Amino acid sequence: MSSERARLTALYGGLLVLAGALLVGLVYLLVSEGLYASVLTAVAPAVPAGATAPAVRSGLATAPALPSSDWAQTVVMQPGQYAVAQRVSTAAGDAALSQLLTVSGISLAVYSALSVALAWWMAGRVLRPVGVITARARRLSGSNLHERLALKAPPGELKELADTFDGMLDRIEALVAARQRFAANAAHELRTPLAVQRAAAEIGLADDPPPEKVAWIRDKLIDTAADSEQLIEGLLLLAVCDEGLRRRERVGLDATAATVTEALEAEVKERSITVEAETRPVSVEGDPVLLDHLVHNLVANALRHNHPGGTVRVRVGPGGLEVANTGPVVDPATVPLLFEPFRRAQARRHAPGEGAGLGLSIVASIARAHGGEASATANPGGGLTVRVVLPTCP
Repeated sequence: MSSERARLTALYGGLLVLAGALLVGLVYLLVSEGLYASVLTAVAPAVPAGATAPAVRSGLATAPALPSSDWAQTVVMQPGQYAVAQRVSTAAGDAALSQLLTVSGISLAVYSALSVALAWWMAGRVLRPVGVITARARRLSGSNLHERLALKAPPGELKELADTFDGMLDRIEALVAARQRFAANAAHELRTPLAVQRAAAEIGLADDPPPEKVAWIRDKLIDTAADSEQLIEGLLLLAVCDEGLRRRERVGLDATAATVTEALEAEVKERSITVEAETRPVSVEGDPVLLDHLVHNLVANALRHNHPGGTVRVRVGPGGLEVANTGPVVDPATVPLLFEPFRRAQARRHAPGEGAGLGLSIVASIARAHGGEASATANPGGGLTVRVVLPTCP
């Protein structure tokens, strides 16, 4: 049997035929158990006194009308009369059982044919949603991932399977769309510094420029190369985070926040920003390097997307890490998009130290790798509050 429908038909049909055969056998057994005694009870009163088996066979003895059942229960039979009654009841019982067996066999044959046909029809009905799922899965490609089964069926295992398949397609479509956007944005971001470098080399160095211009072009090329290096490092870090953690150890999140804040003191003084730190001892299980990147990206973003005289608040507690900053007003509708790669709250100005737009996407990826979650809200007066919830160690 090469198809599930044939297998289900054989299973359902076989069970139905087996049930029918058992029913026929049970009826035959129950009928045969009491048939001879019942026939003998009914025939005995009809045998005349003094009748013998030859007389009954030749028709010389006539059978009187059947008496009442009460009389049949109290009648006293002679030996010859009982022998005749017993022979007649045996012949009648055999004939009745033979007829019952014949009718039962015919009925069982018809019932078996109907059972197989019904099993074939039911198997086709049961497997129809599976056929729909199979056909849709064969047609799926990158161009029609938006299609869904939307199976209309009563609640059950097959309905749940179809809904699960639709949910899987939703996740695959979102993942493919995110990868496509990421590839397009990465290509655009990498093409920009290459275009700047080429323009500086072709235009700036043409016609034997003076030493001052050559020095300016050199600095420009170095800055562009540094931006490209930062972008590539961010892409590699994002890819590493998406692959998951390769090592785990106990890391003090409060100590990491203190170390990162201390390392950024020079930038804090340069931008005239006040950093307020409130930390309590919290330990998490994870990769110390990735957790250091997570805290560094959050604090560095809070410093760069701020204004002179602004404030950055860093809080570490049992709930995880929270970094809030003052700065430009952010549209609340755009906040969830900031966790996607190359998304910025403001248009890119191509200014030095602007960043590649990977900061929050790397934070979200590192948080997911550690079994946590990153979220952000826009502050009414400007700036963002980013919260990272991580599973803590006892």
